[in-house]
Amino acid sequence: MTRDSRTETIRDPSQVLVVGRSPINRVVISKIVERSGLKPISESPDTAAKVLRSLIPGAVVLDGGADNKDCDNLMSGIDALRRASGKPVPPVILLSTKNGTPESLGLSSVIDVVVAKPITPERLQPVIDRLISR
Repeated sequence: MTRDSRTETIRDPSQVLVVGRSPINRVVISKIVERSGLKPISESPDTAAKVLRSLIPGAVVLDGGADNKDCDNLMSGIDALRRASGKPVPPVILLSTKNGTPESLGLSSVIDVVVAKPITPERLQPVIDRLISR
């Protein structure tokens, strides 16, 4: 799919793109995002790339699934947005079954923070708040 040159990418720091295969996990994550006073946009990994072509959200939360690979198809698009802006924007949070840093888990350089599952407000909300405020 090509990008129409007349299509403008909108930057909206109040919106958070929540991506994951599990609709239940997306609802849980979206509720936590709302507690931070932000607007979640819930998408599957297959439809999230389309959103990223028209919107640069304040942050992206990826549910990596059992093997941290569920959202790998989005990494190049997020990386392209960051290179175009010259900044690590949008910040990316990966929800993982493993604990560690992006480097120690061998993840893409696009991932800024890894939050270990289970997904709880106590674990995720402070990370969202910190990344949005920088």
